[in-house]
Order: sequence, then structure tokens, then C-alpha cells
Amino acid sequence: MMTGASAGNLYQDFQITWGDGRAKILDNGQLLTLSLDKASGSGFQSTNEYLFGKIDMQLKLVPGNSAGTVTAYYLSSQGPTHDEIDFEFLGNLSGDPYTLHTNVFAQGKGNREMQFHLWFDPTKDFHTYSILWNPKHIIFMVDGTPIRDFKNMESRGVAFPKNQPMRIYSSLWNADDWATQGGRIKTDWTKAPFTASYRNFNADACVWSSSTSNCPSRKSNSADWWNQDLDSTSQERMRWVQKNYMIYNYCTDQKRFPQGLPPECSIA
Repeated sequence: MMTGASAGNLYQDFQITWGDGRAKILDNGQLLTLSLDKASGSGFQSTNEYLFGKIDMQLKLVPGNSAGTVTAYYLSSQGPTHDEIDFEFLGNLSGDPYTLHTNVFAQGKGNREMQFHLWFDPTKDFHTYSILWNPKHIIFMVDGTPIRDFKNMESRGVAFPKNQPMRIYSSLWNADDWATQGGRIKTDWTKAPFTASYRNFNADACVWSSSTSNCPSRKSNSADWWNQDLDSTSQERMRWVQKNYMIYNYCTDQKRFPQGLPPECSIA
């Protein structure tokens, strides 16, 4: 069995895991919505586990006053030394930009946050959020534009997610103790329910089952994501995003790391 590209039916690709009916799969499996009210949020997870792949999902985020809400969309393995690749969207007051929060955990260790504003309103329409994960890179992309590249630097003693299969998870929940302006802005429950929408999921990825991956040991050229890195044009676009839209980078936070920045920060 070769690497599988799956697209199309959200009924097949995902299971709703919590929320007492607040999460719904609609339109014959073409649309998934999560909602949050004062009593509960909601969430789903992928049917499959993956070990490497290119994962795309279109999201339309909670519109209007979304302060206090977090829409999380991420890959994660299980256990105390879990790996994780995160997109989290932190809501805000009407008219203020969403914060896109990214993080990478390897062997249970995270603290690699980079945060961005977006160059569009993510509540007005669907936009594609992608994770490209191969043995050398984890690349976060928005509408095909790379915003972050976490490279495999095991040679420098930095752990890299490569042995633990991960499921896709998503949840919409209340985090008004920290999400918006450090918790100063609380959720306005008169605006509930808050709803985020998902569609056009695609996983060109290695599916893990019965403790084996369906990825061959040497990838053919057909799976270009397996060997993909950022060409000079993509690097330029990523620099543009980071220069104009990045609002936090753990690699420049000297106060947080008084003993010195993490080793991956010193590598171009």
C-alpha cells in the first residue's frame, strides 16, 4: 500500500470526539463546524494516524467579537514524550486581528512559539492552512505561503518529530484566562454560540496502521513533499511574512532564555 492522498468526505476522515452535538458534519460530508457556548466547546480528530505528509485544511474562523476563544488545529502523538505541530488561532475584539500561534513539540518539549498576524481577515472566507512534515522540515503554510520552517537539527542535539505517528485534532474552546491580550479581554457570552468552519481536507501522507507506515523506505518522485524544502522564492516569501506579520519569535526572546537561546535559533 503506497502513500495515500485522501480528499473529500469528512465523515470518513474525522470523528467528532466531544461537545454534545456542538460539532457537526454537514453537506454530505463536505463541511464540518465546531461551536462553543458557555457550557462547552467541541472537537474532532482524524480517523487515521500519519507519519509524515502534507496536510491541508481550509478554515473559516469565528467572526465578530471572538475574544477569549481559541480555535486549535494541530497534529499530535500521545504520551508524556509526545510530538506535536500546532496552529492555534487566538480570537480578538471585533476589528482587531486574530493571532496565529504556532509551536512544535518534540519528545515532549515545546516552548518554540512563533506568532503572527494574518494579511487578510480569516473570518470572512475560507483559507488553506497546511503543514508539510517530512524527515528534514516542518513547514507551516497559509494559502501556500510558508510562514515558518522548523528544520531537522538533530545533528545539533535538537529533537525532531520523526518516529511517532500523529493524529490531526481540532477544537474550539474558551481560553479567556490567557488568549486575548494575556487574559485581559474576556469572552462575551452574549455573542455565543461561536462557530468555526472546516472544509476541503486533504492528506497526501503516510498512513500509520498496525505499527507500520505505508510509506516505502525510499520515496518515489511522485510524493514531492517527501523531499521538499523551500526554494529561494519560497524563502523570500517567508521572510516577507516574518518581517511584516510576525509578532513573537521565541528565538529573539532573550529574557525567556537567560542561559542562552535554544540551539536551533542560531542556525540560519
